[in-house]
Amino acid sequence: MHQMVACTSNKPRVLIAGAGLGGLTAALSLIKRGFHVELYEQADELHELGAGIQLGPNGSRILIALGLGLAMQEIVAEPTAKEVRLWNSDAVWKLFDLGRDSLERFGAPYWMVHRGDFHRVLWQAVERERPGAVKLASRAVACVEHGGKAVLELEGGRRIEGDVLIGADGVHSRLRSHLFGTAKPHFTGLMAWRGIVAMDRLPAELRRSVGTNWHGPGGHVVTYPLRRGTLLNFVGVVERDDWRSDGWSEPGSKEECAADFAGWHPLVHAIIANLDVAYKWALIGRAPMPAWSNGPMTLMGDACHPTLPFLAQGAIMAMEDGVVLARCLEASPDNIAAALNRYQRLRLERTARVVAGSAANTERFHNRVLADPVAAHAYMTREYPPDKGRTMYDWLFAYDAMTVPLA
Repeated sequence: MHQMVACTSNKPRVLIAGAGLGGLTAALSLIKRGFHVELYEQADELHELGAGIQLGPNGSRILIALGLGLAMQEIVAEPTAKEVRLWNSDAVWKLFDLGRDSLERFGAPYWMVHRGDFHRVLWQAVERERPGAVKLASRAVACVEHGGKAVLELEGGRRIEGDVLIGADGVHSRLRSHLFGTAKPHFTGLMAWRGIVAMDRLPAELRRSVGTNWHGPGGHVVTYPLRRGTLLNFVGVVERDDWRSDGWSEPGSKEECAADFAGWHPLVHAIIANLDVAYKWALIGRAPMPAWSNGPMTLMGDACHPTLPFLAQGAIMAMEDGVVLARCLEASPDNIAAALNRYQRLRLERTARVVAGSAANTERFHNRVLADPVAAHAYMTREYPPDKGRTMYDWLFAYDAMTVPLA
């Protein structure tokens, strides 16, 4: 693990647009390597939507290496397994074991965590290492290269010059459109419901330390525990194109949510009935970019490879980006453009594979054959043989952003 290093004058000054999970991970990785880092965040205060995310071993090992293992243990749930279920029956197939199996096979745990809790741990870690590094109410609107330096322009006209500029400003990245033009996102025809419910309000069958993916014709539901098992996270995805807002915090009604899952298992409806708030948002997609670095400026995370949440890897891809980017800058601090091109080369294929794999899971999770009880059981048995979890996920979990060769 890297110890904190005093910032030295010969290290490049790094500007990061966006203080989400990816931007904060990149910042912490850079600060621990002695870089001067400033983050410019559009929000007036740092907060993340109350929703869950999954952190497979390829994500948790990054946090442990950055010294956040104990802080994360206080807020996560550590499930024993992931399973898949049919939308309207009691049939269950195990996807893979977690808990001790994850530690033994990958050297790191599988965590499920409230996004707000996780964001707070990262933010506090950055503030401890470099107080004042995060500048709030600072919306990035443009960027330009000037005299070999990167210049970030903020809303209101302020311009900040740095040696490196990282666009970590999300799926609607202003920096991406400024650097590479405005490629319009495409709506996937999928709409997601999200919500959280206190575990003690649910039937005993749901108060288990497992992650569950319910497959159904034209939709799927994902549930898993959060906050040391006291909460249950709910995500329900349906095929609807009448809702085009991709904001994460627009409330819908529980009645509308329940109607979207008419005929689904009573346990699914028990969750929906007990949600604090049912939020809805449209899922948008973008084709993977062939390049995302330009001179002393680059992109990371959803700004360059937004992915559907069907492999539970979107946030981790941004975290991996941040670590690999920090390592590349550490290896070539005197040649920023070469470092950023190396980072891009190292990350392009893996992130594109995740984007494609996540999209491909739509057909697996929503297959129309699932409407027929007999055919559905045969389909699930065929799709999820005992080794399915390993073939689907091992290549993701075994990756170590801290040690992957920089060649």
